[in-house]
Amino acid sequence: MLTVDNINLHYGAAQALRGVSVKAQAGKITCVLGRNGVGKSSLLRAVTGQHPVSAGTIALGETTLNGMPPFARARKGIGYVPQGREIFPLLTVKENLETGFAPLPRKDRSIPEDIFSLFPVLRSMLGRRGGDLSGGQQQQLAIGRAMVTRPAILVLDEPTEGIQPSIIKDIGRAIRYLRDSTGMAILLVEQYLDFCRELADYVYIMDRGEIVHEGLAETLDTQEARRHLTV
Repeated sequence: MLTVDNINLHYGAAQALRGVSVKAQAGKITCVLGRNGVGKSSLLRAVTGQHPVSAGTIALGETTLNGMPPFARARKGIGYVPQGREIFPLLTVKENLETGFAPLPRKDRSIPEDIFSLFPVLRSMLGRRGGDLSGGQQQQLAIGRAMVTRPAILVLDEPTEGIQPSIIKDIGRAIRYLRDSTGMAILLVEQYLDFCRELADYVYIMDRGEIVHEGLAETLDTQEARRHLTV
């Protein structure tokens, strides 16, 4: 389980997170929702080690992650799918997947067959350069690359952004499959309400750097939750 406990995060004098606490349990999909600029991506930067917190703790199981660089957190079991995919455009699909080998011991450096079961298009494009793929295919590749690391928790930053509806459905099926078949924890940051309503077991809503609502996915239909999500 990932536990984020009462963290603050600053960019210089500007405070982006204020006393944020979030839990992502094994075998559950936890969704963090909110409008643009409310701190969702800052939360993921804190979790993945891309930006240090100024107060509070972040732990994966019994291991406190504070102070660990991103590569060390990957070795501890955090798989990250960043906003914008960030695949390597000049590397082939196979080479992009193999970059996920970095945190693994040599004996585990193979591409899991599940990736090609979930995203068959990747098998047919192994020799293609990542930059030649469509946005939806690149998103599938980014998720596959994170899966190569055999994560204990999969962290996704707005995976539906700029993706066509048919690929969004494929991504939703993949996330649901990973929860049900592997028991991994999944932390999903999204703006697409319907996507979270269909997938999430538990939800948090952020506004102005704080958690303003939390509860089961059904609570997204309450007046309180909608008040924080409408523009």
